Amino acid sequence: MESALIVIDFINDIVHPQGKIPSCAVQVNQNKVIENANQAIAWARQKGHLLIFVKVGFQSSYQDVPVWSPMFGKAGEIGALDLSGWGTAFHDALDVQPSDLVVVKPRVNPFHNTSLDSILRANRISSVYLCGVSTSWAIQSATRDAHDRDYKVNIICDACAAHSAEEHQTSLNMLERIAALWQSGTLEDT
Repeated sequence: MESALIVIDFINDIVHPQGKIPSCAVQVNQNKVIENANQAIAWARQKGHLLIFVKVGFQSSYQDVPVWSPMFGKAGEIGALDLSGWGTAFHDALDVQPSDLVVVKPRVNPFHNTSLDSILRANRISSVYLCGVSTSWAIQSATRDAHDRDYKVNIICDACAAHSAEEHQTSLNMLERIAALWQSGTLEDT
């Protein structure tokens, strides 16, 4: 079975305390989520799995922002998620290499209007491992969509975070019906 690790939204605007919308920054820091993600990244590199980094962002003009969206509608007003700025750069602590594959998404779901599914199918991927933020939005969306596209879905729980520990756990409780749950330290068993 060919596998891929998909690392989602560890960008400054979301996970850095100085970000424009640091909704997950506290949980990411307290729970060492980026360190756990790096452990998963090292595992994927060592195993030769496809590694894909995903980030959300918009053009500097914000003409591609859905203004009616409660989540994204105010991005232009506050200068958040600008693809040309620091906010959409991956957090410095994340082990992203210049040669790594990066997919930019325009919405919560990493499959929506991106090349993600085509990349996975071109590489004959049948099993995906997910980590990132937020568990309650991007990870939930990716899990549900990947499941419905017939991928075997695995979530690396300690390499994910949400706005609160409760929100994170509630999401995992729902998703365990359609995905296998892992800890970064147990990936060697796969």
